Amino acid sequence: MIEIRAIVTDIEGTTSSISFVRDVLFPYARKRLPAFVETHGDRPEVQHWLHEAAVEAGLVEASRQDIVELLLQWIDQDRKSTALKALQGMIWKDGYAAGDYRAHLYPEVAARLRNWRADGLRLYVYSSGSVPAQQLFFRYSEAGDLTPLFAGYFDTETGPKREAASYQRIAAAIDEQPRHILFLSDIVEELDAAQAAGFHTGWLIREPLAWPAEPRHPAYRDFDAITP
Repeated sequence: MIEIRAIVTDIEGTTSSISFVRDVLFPYARKRLPAFVETHGDRPEVQHWLHEAAVEAGLVEASRQDIVELLLQWIDQDRKSTALKALQGMIWKDGYAAGDYRAHLYPEVAARLRNWRADGLRLYVYSSGSVPAQQLFFRYSEAGDLTPLFAGYFDTETGPKREAASYQRIAAAIDEQPRHILFLSDIVEELDAAQAAGFHTGWLIREPLAWPAEPRHPAYRDFDAITP
């Protein structure tokens, strides 16, 4: 049996409900984004990501309002844009700090993460949300601050989640052979990419999703069913 030394986990649909992101975080950022850009648009980091959004959209000349409207459209489309995710994360930080919400976790997740860490496994996150947003998510979770459990975080700056090269970069970054890494996700195309990079995979198929007749990856209803 191959020894698993590190676990890399997705967030949405894996550790946490998609509905929390879709029904709480996205609307929160959408409502506040215009005022946030108006108020904080002169901050260098905000300017940087507004510029990156314009570059991504191919806008040679665009007003700040044009970019705001573009970002709102991207939120509605759930576009996996690094610039959008970075700006959303800045807005979400204010919401977490104000106690407007706490990040949802499935009931068994926190205890299982703590047990895996206590067993010596290194834990990482790979999500389409920005690294700062990931850190906020686990710092302000319903189960308390879980950030001490994680050794690192990866987002789309590492590469698209459906490309094998992204997982190869993660393996190199954490200095671990792919065959000793387990990747957990609810998205089969992400698991395909991780598998192509040599990772072990775990497909989270949580209730009420139907169980496939022939899962393409080792499949689990929850973290308690996983034995690394």
